Amino acid sequence: GDSWGIFTFLCAALCNLPALPALNCTEELGAGQSIQKTYDLTRYLEHQLRTLAGTYLNYLGPPFNEPDFNPPRLARAERVPSATVDLDLWRGLTDNARLAANYRAYSRLLCYLRALDGQAGTAELRHRLGHFCSSLQGLVLSIAGVMSSLGYPLPAGPAGPPAPPGTPVAPNDFLKKMDDFWLLKELQTWLWRSAKDFNRLKKKVPPAVVTLRLEARGF
Repeated sequence: GDSWGIFTFLCAALCNLPALPALNCTEELGAGQSIQKTYDLTRYLEHQLRTLAGTYLNYLGPPFNEPDFNPPRLARAERVPSATVDLDLWRGLTDNARLAANYRAYSRLLCYLRALDGQAGTAELRHRLGHFCSSLQGLVLSIAGVMSSLGYPLPAGPAGPPAPPGTPVAPNDFLKKMDDFWLLKELQTWLWRSAKDFNRLKKKVPPAVVTLRLEARGF
């Protein structure tokens, strides 16, 4: 009948259609996403450090927990990587040089913080330090991931220990507390500057995009 004829015609027409492209979506994960995640982690660590620093400085007591306490940097504190570099000079570095400096600095700062974790006098403070160290370790790995995704090699050589062999310990409790104070102060500055670094970098590197790939469908 008419219905069977129409059905036969449609089948013949479909069989003779030209090969159509099949549309597949693949998400390319690249440097853009890695940079965004690293930026987000620096901002999280900034927030986390504000609480940790306040708790730790209260643990150290006066004058370290006083808002206007701003001592000169002692020679002993030079072992802590300093972030006090001229901003124009810092921005004039290549992306590779800034990333390498961040990677080395956080690797060393992590060693110092782990030493603090073992010396903290309260269980709550040790817990907070341990959690922060885990987050900072994540930042070190994240920076390494960014460098890898951009094709940059990691800085040669392992990060140094908190103090080279033979380095004398602080001669008194006040100087030991001063070391801890400068460690937190420099870490705050590093995180503030790193957040700006990764914010600029993510504007230079486009985020991951969904690409459309056409594949011929054969019969």
